[in-house]
Amino acid sequence: MRRLTLIAALILTGPALAQDAAPDAVQDAPTETIVSGLSQNRVSITANFDGDEILVYGAVRRDAPAPQGRLDVIVTAEGPSGPVTVRRKERTAGIWINRDSVNISSAPSFYAVATTGKLDEILSAEENRKHAISIDQLVHLEAADAATEAWVARGGDPDTMPLFPILLAEGEFIRSMIRVRTNEGRYRMLENRVQLSEQTLFRADLTLPSNLTEGVYRVRMFLLRDGKVIANHERWIRVRKEGLERMVFNLSREQPLFYGLLSLAIAAFAGWAASAATRLIRR
Repeated sequence: MRRLTLIAALILTGPALAQDAAPDAVQDAPTETIVSGLSQNRVSITANFDGDEILVYGAVRRDAPAPQGRLDVIVTAEGPSGPVTVRRKERTAGIWINRDSVNISSAPSFYAVATTGKLDEILSAEENRKHAISIDQLVHLEAADAATEAWVARGGDPDTMPLFPILLAEGEFIRSMIRVRTNEGRYRMLENRVQLSEQTLFRADLTLPSNLTEGVYRVRMFLLRDGKVIANHERWIRVRKEGLERMVFNLSREQPLFYGLLSLAIAAFAGWAASAATRLIRR
């Protein structure tokens, strides 16, 4: 009888104990979040566009005193993705010709990573794989995702897809593409370029190149402690052609025949004008 009474008491007091434990569970939840902004969320590509500067700024909002230890911040900016064909050139009989080529399913047209410190020192490999932050990790992840989508679209089972052999075959070409786009300024690693003040305010200046691809750009911000991401936030930038650039772009897509004839007419007129100017100068 006493045993039954004890069991009944435990059942009745169980919800109360759970309610008492709930506040502690809430207190153990992450207390640091990101509040952020951009100097502009729209970039216009005009005839004389030569790049732009974007200021990413933010603050760490806390519901409790800041934890002990170092706080780090990573800011990334990612452009629209698309397929890329990478070719390998070889020298044959003194002439460089294209040999092997690989179609990479998807790769970002632009990607920049800005940090408060050395990336491999403030970000663990596991967190990098989880959030795809580094240039190499993001490009490989996008290629894998695009290859999987194509496999499924053809009726394949994603669980049986030979993903590793595909990425292994593309690996050398992906590294070459990253190297080329880094040299072109489209992929950028900006270590120690995020300014963090009083463990609360941060800012990063991102330079957008002149060869931007039109579309939506994603800006991600990460807070890190001990190599782990404790909070993240996203914002978006719209890049769009304007003015003459927009008119020419629309003309080439909507009326390609007229666009081609107009281009030939302009080229012919330019050649005639140059010839006439040369004859006039010689006189």
